[in-house]
Amino acid sequence: MNIESRPDHSKPAAPQSVKRRHVFYIPGYDPFPPRRYRELYRCESTDQARISGYRIAQRPRKSDGPYGWIVTSEVDGQTTQSEVTILEWSDIVKNSMQAGIFSTYVLLVKTAWVYLSTGVLLRLFRLRAAPGIAAMYPVIMLLGQLLTAVAAAGLAGWAASALIPAWLAYLLGLAVIPPILQGFRKIDGRFFVHYLLLDFAFTAKHRGRNPPELEARLDDFVGLISAALRDNSLDEVLVVGHSSGVHLGVSVLARLIRAGHASEGGKLAFLSLGHAVPMQSYLPEAQELREDLRYLSQRDEVFWLDVTAPGDGCCYALCDPVSSSGAAPATGKRWPLMISAAFTQSLTPQTYRKYKRRYFRLHFQYLCAFDAPRDYDYFLVTAGPLRLADRYRDRKPSASVSHACYLPESQRLP
Repeated sequence: MNIESRPDHSKPAAPQSVKRRHVFYIPGYDPFPPRRYRELYRCESTDQARISGYRIAQRPRKSDGPYGWIVTSEVDGQTTQSEVTILEWSDIVKNSMQAGIFSTYVLLVKTAWVYLSTGVLLRLFRLRAAPGIAAMYPVIMLLGQLLTAVAAAGLAGWAASALIPAWLAYLLGLAVIPPILQGFRKIDGRFFVHYLLLDFAFTAKHRGRNPPELEARLDDFVGLISAALRDNSLDEVLVVGHSSGVHLGVSVLARLIRAGHASEGGKLAFLSLGHAVPMQSYLPEAQELREDLRYLSQRDEVFWLDVTAPGDGCCYALCDPVSSSGAAPATGKRWPLMISAAFTQSLTPQTYRKYKRRYFRLHFQYLCAFDAPRDYDYFLVTAGPLRLADRYRDRKPSASVSHACYLPESQRLP
């Protein structure tokens, strides 16, 4: 097992509260297989260990069941083992991404209609402009691609009209539209236009409810996490949700606690990263999600830390996912504790400039190494010797946390 390291931290070690941990990671809307996350974790944890001066190593997990791996860390002389399991739904994502060119434009119209006719898009813009711009990006780009293809068809028809009747020339010119649009789709890995549209379309299709196949998967996740909570050899069970995986994590944990599978004592923790909860919770039929948000925000069985960053244009940075969704209770709200990953301070100016225009790369920065980490280090959280609750118990919320809500009164929970 290869371990890159620097000398251990010179500061006194905090009392170790985790020797064995199980991490359940819920990805966002992502068609890539779980091994992508294994490789990302391996590469970035190695870099972070080198930068921060601790030891970390990774090895495959040899067992049946969901995909995962084992991480061993040594921090301030304290050794911890963490088992990481990916709660996979990439197959559902892939199935939702099978639309052809014509179907994509149909989805564009349907999705735009849902967000515009319900007033959701305007309310999301009022909450945070950057994610609203991200929502408009695929609309503008896809319409621009269509106009480009139509203009090319007109030019081809004009050129052909010198040889054949004009009506026939322009009719034949229309044949260039499909291959041009297909060409744009082939290079979507550079622009993420189709990906973003399909993400929003997946959320809007049921107007805020999860599709039945995803609901069944969430029930499976509850069973897996429940089994880990019954394992007395574990000191912490940590659920991590990233992007769209945050609102899925909220629903999973709410079901888990309602079913009586979790008890007080700090063993269960939730780390939400780069959330886009309002994109779903603002839709008119997201009542169940709003109820889950309220329920989870009051529970003693879980410690919930939410991490976002203003530099991440794909998330609702420092927007309380509970309050902004009209789900905050009148009294008794405990969670989430909201902090900023502060990209402009935790990355060097050179690194930040490198990624500043690579919006999706910045959206994944929460899972990556930082040049100068402050109090957020993904690998210490998921593989280090302290429970999430112990690490952040005395942490105050970051400045500028917003509790604003622009949902109509009829959709807010009473």
